[in-house]
Amino acid sequence: MNDRQMSSKMSPSRIHPSQGSKKIGLMENKSADVLVLGAGIVGLSLALKLQERGREVVLVDRQQAGSATSFGNAGLIERSTVFPYGFPRDLTTLLAYALGRRTAAHYHWPALPSLLPWMWRYWRHSSPTLYPQAIAGALPLIEHSWSEHQPLIAAAGVQRLVNERGWIKVFRTHQSAEQSSAMAEQSRAYGVTAHTLSPSQLLALEPALKTALLGGVHYPDSRQIQDPQALSSAYLRLFEQRGGRFVQGDARTLQAEEKAWAVQTEAGLLHAKQAVLALGPWGEDMARQLGYHLPMGRKRGYHMHFQTAAVTLKHTIVDVDNGYAIAPMQRGLRLTTGAEFALRDTPATPVQLQRIEPVARGLTHLGERLDAQAWLGSRPCTPDMLPLVGAAPRHPGLWFSFGHAHHGLTQAASSGRLLAELMCGESPYIDPLPYRVERFAA
Repeated sequence: MNDRQMSSKMSPSRIHPSQGSKKIGLMENKSADVLVLGAGIVGLSLALKLQERGREVVLVDRQQAGSATSFGNAGLIERSTVFPYGFPRDLTTLLAYALGRRTAAHYHWPALPSLLPWMWRYWRHSSPTLYPQAIAGALPLIEHSWSEHQPLIAAAGVQRLVNERGWIKVFRTHQSAEQSSAMAEQSRAYGVTAHTLSPSQLLALEPALKTALLGGVHYPDSRQIQDPQALSSAYLRLFEQRGGRFVQGDARTLQAEEKAWAVQTEAGLLHAKQAVLALGPWGEDMARQLGYHLPMGRKRGYHMHFQTAAVTLKHTIVDVDNGYAIAPMQRGLRLTTGAEFALRDTPATPVQLQRIEPVARGLTHLGERLDAQAWLGSRPCTPDMLPLVGAAPRHPGLWFSFGHAHHGLTQAASSGRLLAELMCGESPYIDPLPYRVERFAA
């Protein structure tokens, strides 16, 4: 598996040269305080937060750090997105998606029978009665997203990756303009800065747009990471500099021992008092192996990089009417799709990317494609739109940290701090109850 493709294979692979110079095969210490299974941005952030509390941590993954789900996103640390992505409730929108008339979502019909139980619960939690609970639960992780990432970014020495201009939502119809303006007003009640832009103000702020459309909303409080995998690699270097160890291994070999956990790796069998499942879209598989049946779903997404023009985007742009985003990255402009509802490991079907590319070319200047093929990733989603962060109910010393859906990068450091505090017996800085595993699996 390379850093642009997803794979269902869980077998160990060799250390990637960029993962540091440690000779893992010669590692003498086969025990630690904590095994963190999964070296995506969630696992990396948690490992660093545990180190800050004096814990000896070993990170275990089957591939290069940050090369799976964490590799592909718009790079936003979304302090401004206080409203989780709910399931559409009105019949008109649902029919438009079902008939393929909107590019924000794409369905694999053969996958629907297995997805429907999760989608039904997702639809229910998006109701006017339950959705406020999702907002209240997500808000603490969103509010502390940048304040928890920023010290890690500074310590890792990668401030150069941070674009501090925020992002802009643009709209093409009067209906979306009204909806976007109303959401901006609601966001301000949660302390979010949101500037509504006229067409001329939009072009003045982002001159790389070919047209101002009907206007936009600028959210300046969010930060954008212009190379998400470079951030993961920097977090890994910092982790290793602080004495942490990264090894290649297979999470499926995790086994309970007397008052401890063990996992098979290239360095042999490693032992720790505590273990964390930070496996992203594979977390549900491992939880099921241990007897936890979670109502999880997955939203797949694609991206493609394009050459930049002389005048290129300074901000991440979200085309709300067409369900895509364009983000300025170090590699070029990254065009990202909405959600594909499909089984995690089925072959790629980049239909949305093909449909939105000509639309995006009409919005800004996109050069030639830079990637040989579209990147495909999978987001792990709970029906109540909140991650699973907490203790496994029936397994002492085992912890969960996955299900962050669209907000893995955003919530990685804030949820990492919360779980580190819980694991170390500290008073949590935010209420952990909304994220407890028991809400789905006793």
